[in-house]
Amino acid sequence: MFRIGDKIVHPMHGAGVVDEIVQRKVNGVVRDYYTLKLPIGGMLVMIPTDHCEQIGVRAILSGDEAEKVLDQITDVQVEMQSNWNHRYRENMERLKSGDLLEVAKVVKGLVLRENRRGLSNGERKMLHSAKQILVSEIGLAKSISYQEAEDRLEKALRS
Repeated sequence: MFRIGDKIVHPMHGAGVVDEIVQRKVNGVVRDYYTLKLPIGGMLVMIPTDHCEQIGVRAILSGDEAEKVLDQITDVQVEMQSNWNHRYRENMERLKSGDLLEVAKVVKGLVLRENRRGLSNGERKMLHSAKQILVSEIGLAKSISYQEAEDRLEKALRS
């Protein structure tokens, strides 16, 4: 169980800080929820406390672990399916895994594809989401601003 002030990651929304723990009645069922405050735009995400493990919610990486992910981006080899549907499904599974290195693979693969052929609207949105997930966790883990984390990611992708 997480506490108020803990830094956690939701696989599909990125990293944030547990702002509060509240009880809500949804569809006739009363449950406890974490209110996750995301650094991007101050968005709030309600996460049922009893489903965190199923969803893949976890504590953020340490600063050193985040640094290792940034270092590994350069060497990450990505093989993208040529079929758009298969590629999209594969990338979605990587995002849902909650593993930051898998998210980095999605970002790197889509950036490479964008540079070679361009991206469809769906893949462009996925790239934007994947970058936000990656940058939000790097920023919180290393205690740096969103912009600094984004700059570090861009530098790693260029290497």
